[in-house]
Amino acid sequence: MTPSPAVSAAGTLAADHPLMDGRTADSPLITAYRGGKPSRRPVWFMRQAGRSLPEYLKVREGIAMLDSCLRPELASEITLQPVRRHDVDAGIFFSDIVIPLKLAGVGVDIVPGVGPVLDKPVRTAADVAALPQLTWEALEPIREAVRLTVAELGKTPLIGFAGAPFTLAAYMVEGKPSRDHLGPRTMMHADPETWNALANWAADASGMFLQAQLEAGASAAQLFDSWAGSLGLADYTKYVAPASARALDHVRHLGAPLIHFGTGTSELLVAMRDVGVDVVGVDYRLPLDEANRRLGGTVPLQGNIDPALLAAPWDILEAHVREVIAAGAGAPGHVLNLGHGVPPETDPDVLTRVVELIHSISPE
Repeated sequence: MTPSPAVSAAGTLAADHPLMDGRTADSPLITAYRGGKPSRRPVWFMRQAGRSLPEYLKVREGIAMLDSCLRPELASEITLQPVRRHDVDAGIFFSDIVIPLKLAGVGVDIVPGVGPVLDKPVRTAADVAALPQLTWEALEPIREAVRLTVAELGKTPLIGFAGAPFTLAAYMVEGKPSRDHLGPRTMMHADPETWNALANWAADASGMFLQAQLEAGASAAQLFDSWAGSLGLADYTKYVAPASARALDHVRHLGAPLIHFGTGTSELLVAMRDVGVDVVGVDYRLPLDEANRRLGGTVPLQGNIDPALLAAPWDILEAHVREVIAAGAGAPGHVLNLGHGVPPETDPDVLTRVVELIHSISPE
């Protein structure tokens, strides 16, 4: 599959982009992502915009998940809420990994208590050939939401994100969330041509989604591979890494820091770096000093406070945060984050207190 002709041909970010006009280039987050010494230790949380905040629940009341992602004013407000409340060092764009599918015309919805569910799974070469193509015009609600958000954030960077091709393709093959992702793992070997066509379709959709966010004003972008941990290294390298690299090919020329994160991917970190990223996110399973050793001290790290400890007594949580900071000290840069997303039952005041703690420890 060739890249969609709808991909913007723009070679650089616009002069009034936050990375170009001085608003975010020297921010603690971007400085750390680029391996420099930030003015304070940067921290943000995956899933900070959403379920744990009462103001989020109020503004989302009666509105379906995907609808809330596609209303620019609402998506912007949700993105801004945790920045106002917690003083985190970045906003993370509020959306969902299946939004590119939805905008392309694939029948998909978020079923409460289940997750993304497709009208029809994609399991044959004919199914892949019949997939609609995402167009640049269809992404306008995303660009508008980013523009609104960036206008309010000022010097605080916005991080764009997209689901990695394997995670998107896994949902498409299974038709719903899966524990072992047996369907896509089988397709890789039983019908590699169909798998590669599907992975390339997903790569172009994710890449365009990232490009829309970055060109509209996001200062960094994260490729999120929720399900890559179900793969062995050989399968990841042969069947998945090329598609992830293809997704990132849509945005490399823009010069914004690119982050790659997956869950259960301790054995894949080097291969995930090698698709061509500036920062590697590490989940809670692997200490950052070991992650840095495996990566040869080559890239800044992001992570990896264990979300389970957010409900622990404060002295235990504080000690853990300090351990994470110490473990990340040897990396070329370190952005504090969780080793996965914020659990929905998290007390927002605990997150605020964690941010205050991190900011109180001067960068070395």
